[in-house]
Amino acid sequence: MTAPLHDTGPADAGAAPVADGIPLRTIEGRSPWRIAWTRLKRDKFALAGGAVVLLLVLVAVLAPVIVGLLGHPPNEYHEELIDPLSSTPKGSWGGIDSDFLFGAEPVNGRDVFSRVVYGARVSLLVAFLSAVVAVVIGTVFGIVAGYFGGWVDAVVSRVMDLLLAFPQLLFIIALVSVVPNSLWGLTGSGVRMAVLIAVIGFFGWPYVGRIVRGQTLSLREREYVEAARSLGAGRLYILFRELLPNLVAPITVYATLMIPTNVLTEAALSFLGAGVKPPTASWGQMLSKAVTTYEGDPMFMIIPGLAIFVTVLAFNLFGDGVRDALDPKGSR
Repeated sequence: MTAPLHDTGPADAGAAPVADGIPLRTIEGRSPWRIAWTRLKRDKFALAGGAVVLLLVLVAVLAPVIVGLLGHPPNEYHEELIDPLSSTPKGSWGGIDSDFLFGAEPVNGRDVFSRVVYGARVSLLVAFLSAVVAVVIGTVFGIVAGYFGGWVDAVVSRVMDLLLAFPQLLFIIALVSVVPNSLWGLTGSGVRMAVLIAVIGFFGWPYVGRIVRGQTLSLREREYVEAARSLGAGRLYILFRELLPNLVAPITVYATLMIPTNVLTEAALSFLGAGVKPPTASWGQMLSKAVTTYEGDPMFMIIPGLAIFVTVLAFNLFGDGVRDALDPKGSR
């Protein structure tokens, strides 16, 4: 008996397989989420948008630390910086210098940098939480309507049509005007933010519901659903263990695209006076005040406007990248 040409002892247990002296490449399975991450990494614009989104979230969370290091308290007046004749900041570019990075607010001299940083908290908090409310309600009603069909689908669809036709902005403005100053243990701007989150989320769920319903109508006829049903699985098990995991991708995509819309909605409501109450900082509220002073101090309008623009652009770029990455037919 001839000796083996290659020792296959324990020392080579983890070695790569070899054929004719050439190492063979091991084929490794990849999950759908890993494939999506690989696609997302190729999209430089999406990665840049995601980086800006992460930066904005960190700014909102660390607002007190950032303002303590680089700015002044957001509601602290610095009237000595204001020209008494024009009510605009002294110096050029709205009073921008090393002490006031974004200049001073007209009339009262509050630090614009600090108010922009704290304004990010309001915009992102309202945008994120209202998106969560819309996704939760829309997912539940959409998956129920799509799976059960019949009169359940008809009722849910008509409710969605009714809410989509409802004038959301007018309803929020009317509701805010009658909401008491203290509600649900909250006071002042806390009440306004809670109302904005609840109403924006409530009127936003039909958009999610339509997408989830459409996807569920096609998924409920798949083989794995029929197999689960034939094995005696209950309806709740099929809804939330078989169908819901396959709906995560479209829900995630729509949630990332819904957040920038909510940022614009919050800014528009604050601009119209239906947002948070002064002196709480808000980008829309700053734009509203800048309307009367932009001729003498255009920077007070440009800076919060750029904050809204950059935020919405970053979320849209990231959302588009996530959509392309999770689309199995994507070409990127």
